[in-house]
Amino acid sequence: MKKILFVLAVTAVLAGCKTKEPLYYHGQYNAVVYNYFKSDDMTVSEQVEILEELINTAKAKNKNIAPGVHAHLGMLYFELGNANLGLEHFNIETELFPESKQYIDFLVNSAKGKS
Repeated sequence: MKKILFVLAVTAVLAGCKTKEPLYYHGQYNAVVYNYFKSDDMTVSEQVEILEELINTAKAKNKNIAPGVHAHLGMLYFELGNANLGLEHFNIETELFPESKQYIDFLVNSAKGKS
C-alpha cells in the first residue's frame, strides 16, 4: 500500500511540473555568432540570410526575437556597405531592448568611423 501511495504522490508531483516556453526565439543565432568570430566557413551574406530567416521565423511563430539579433544583423549590413539597413536594425534593437541603447550608440559611432 505504501508503494502505491508513493507512486501516486510522485506521479502527482511530476504531473504538476510543466516545461516553460523560452522567453525569446534564438533559432540558429548561436551558429551565426560562432561563424562570425571563429570560422571562415560562412560569408557575411550567408549570415545575413540566416538572421533574416530567423527573424521571419520568429514573427511567423509569434515569438519574441532574442536580444542582440537585430544588432548583429545591423553590424553585418554595415560590413556589406548598407548603412541604411544597418541603422534600421540598430533602431529595431533599441526599440525592442531599450537597455541596449548605449551599446547600440557605440556600434553606430564605430560603424560611422569605418565609413
